[in-house]
Amino acid sequence: MAKNTLSSRFRRLDIDEYDENKFVDEQEEAAEQQGPDAAEVDNLIRQYPFHADAGRHYGGHLLDAVSSSLSQQPSVESKVFRQSLQCQTSRDMMTAFHIALRNPPVNTKNPAIKERAQAIVMTVLTSFRSAEIEAAVKSLDRNGVDLLMKYIYRGFEKPSENSSAILLQWHEKAYAAGGLGSIMRVLTARKTV
Repeated sequence: MAKNTLSSRFRRLDIDEYDENKFVDEQEEAAEQQGPDAAEVDNLIRQYPFHADAGRHYGGHLLDAVSSSLSQQPSVESKVFRQSLQCQTSRDMMTAFHIALRNPPVNTKNPAIKERAQAIVMTVLTSFRSAEIEAAVKSLDRNGVDLLMKYIYRGFEKPSENSSAILLQWHEKAYAAGGLGSIMRVLTARKTV
């Protein structure tokens, strides 16, 4: 009997591991919680001929070169070519939009990661033309609209030059797609972006 009491075999099982009330310090976030890929989004935005910092005009190199050569003789072919270039670049912007919303850092408490993700999303949102906002919002599901609303409200917290007007346009289209339920879910959510 004395031999069994000195045994330490029972200590191999950590019963605290199964306690649901146990406090665990925040572990290092997985790579998927690092937010959107900034390089991929930036590359797609650079391909887009319109950029908010360029004063809402065409700044793409390819479109400028083609437009200057085609402007001397406007024809049906030049109009079709311009429209196809604009269609291609709007697809790139839509891809950048979806990539920016793909990996939200909602489970992290690291403010640097959240700030970086917010900056990436704000860059994408301010790069859209007003006419393309509705199509971008309609391409999202309900959870995507809620996530977009989270980023919009976060953008309202720290406005930059001309961002409030653009965010109001995004809010109008997101409200039309998600309704009051989307606003309520965002305002009552515990996990923020």
